Parts: sequence; structure tokens; C-alpha cells
Amino acid sequence: MKSVFRNLSDVRVFLAVVRAGSTLAASKTLGMAQPTVARRIEALEHVLRLDLFERNTQGFTPTQDALALMASAEAIEEAAKGLDAMASRLASAQSCAIRLTAVANAFNPKLSTILESFVESYGDVKFELIPSDDTIDIAAGDVDVAIRWTNREIDDPSLICRKLATESFSLFASKSYAAKSDLPSSDSDLDGHKYLVFSSELAYEKINNWLLPRIDPSQIAMTCQDFRAMESSIQMSAGIGTLLTRFMRTDDSLVQCFELPDTLGANVWLLVNPTAYRRPEVKAFTTFFAPRYSEHLRKS
Repeated sequence: MKSVFRNLSDVRVFLAVVRAGSTLAASKTLGMAQPTVARRIEALEHVLRLDLFERNTQGFTPTQDALALMASAEAIEEAAKGLDAMASRLASAQSCAIRLTAVANAFNPKLSTILESFVESYGDVKFELIPSDDTIDIAAGDVDVAIRWTNREIDDPSLICRKLATESFSLFASKSYAAKSDLPSSDSDLDGHKYLVFSSELAYEKINNWLLPRIDPSQIAMTCQDFRAMESSIQMSAGIGTLLTRFMRTDDSLVQCFELPDTLGANVWLLVNPTAYRRPEVKAFTTFFAPRYSEHLRKS
């Protein structure tokens, strides 16, 4: 049976008019001239043999028939979005650009040096670098490779997972904060100081669970969503906060108080989308990158 729809883009016009309430408002959303939108609606009504809107001075009011078609029209709209998203992923996969994500602080000169070395040794390959403190869905194909810090084990059968290192945490203060008072040297002398705690659910709940029972709520000076906010808050002398121990070797504006127990350490993972891993350049990059970045983390 031949479809009564001659142009599926009419579905988009139909939904825009229903949602906007008039052809004029819909024309602005669609980027079309208002008369064109009106003609498209009239043509669609003719093809469907239905009155879709009641015209009046206040605009276009959808009829019961139009409302009955909404669910199917929106399903077509969602299918088109899905088709577009999949096409974008496939095009990206064919572009030879390796989409790499990590927290913003990970994009530093050492990472750049490793990427540059890979390009020199492998040849024609490009990277799309995506700094993000959000957990991007690797399995869905939103990125190809992720470097992720978490104090959880990752055993996801939908991903290729490789643990690169385990990093410890320490309490830090700014130099100006340290100049004003003696810093705590163990968990038994935390009194008399202000502390910064994490507010997000990313990977730091173990640190909060360790620190909060050891201090009074009145000692909490500020909450921080991520490491970048934590580092900035420590540097402004808002209080003592938790960062990776390697910050003592990379940031001379901070003073280490003491290292936290090993059980609070963060595992560093390299996660790869299996479909992307079938691409030669992604597989080669994983093999090249993992040992070099592991060495960097051990030395830093």
C-alpha cells in the first residue's frame, strides 16, 4: 500500500504548528516563511483527508484527529533523531579521529607528549579531545576512549577495561593557610581547622565518608563539585582539602598535610568502546598509550 505521506518533513511542520499554536510562530522555529508553513499544513490535510486544525484569530488549534496523530508523529520525529545520531557516530568512526575524554585536569603537557608520540609513530591519525567531569556514555559510542578516575572496580562487559594505576590522596592547604597555623599531620589532630568536602557523586564518596566522621559539621567551610573546584578552593585558602598526592609534586602553591589511607586511593582506568577498538588506529593507540600513561602516573 502506498503511503499517504508524500514528504515526511511535513511531520516536522505538523508538530511545530501544534507546539507553537500558529503557523507564524512555527515558521520562526522551522526557519520557513509563514505562507510556506500554512501551505504545507493545507497540503497535509488534503493528503490525509483530515482537518488537523481549527483556524481562528488566536491561531491554530489542533483538532481531535490531530491530537490522535501526535504519538505517531512524535515517534517518527524520535526515529529521525536516532537515525541522525547513528549516522553522526558512523561518520565519526570513519573519520579516523580518536575521540578521547578525561577530566579537564588530565589534559596536561605529559598527555599531549604521549599523543604527539603516537601520531609520529602511527602516522595519519587525528584526535578529538573531550575534557569533561561528567561521565560520558562510552558503551553508547559517544566517545571511543576514556581515562577515568574512580575508587570503584570497573567490570563492565560492554567495554574494554584496563586498570592503569592506583593513585593515593592527601590533605592539602595553601601556603598562606599553612603560614597562619600548624597543619594536621594525622587524622588524630584535625581539630581547629576548616575543611573542604566533595558535593558530587562522581568518585569521592569514600573520601567524604572518611573525613566527615572525624570533623565537626561546623568545620566544613565549603563543598566542591570536582577536583578543579577543590584545587581552586584550597588555593584561595578557604580550608584544607583533598587532592591526589601527586599534586605535591606538580603544584608548588600547595602544602601537603598528610597522605590518606591506601583504601581511599583512586583507580585510573582506560576504557574503550569495543566497536571503536576494532578500528586499527584505536587498537594501536590503546596498546601504545596504556604503558606510557601508567609510567607517567607512577612517576608524577
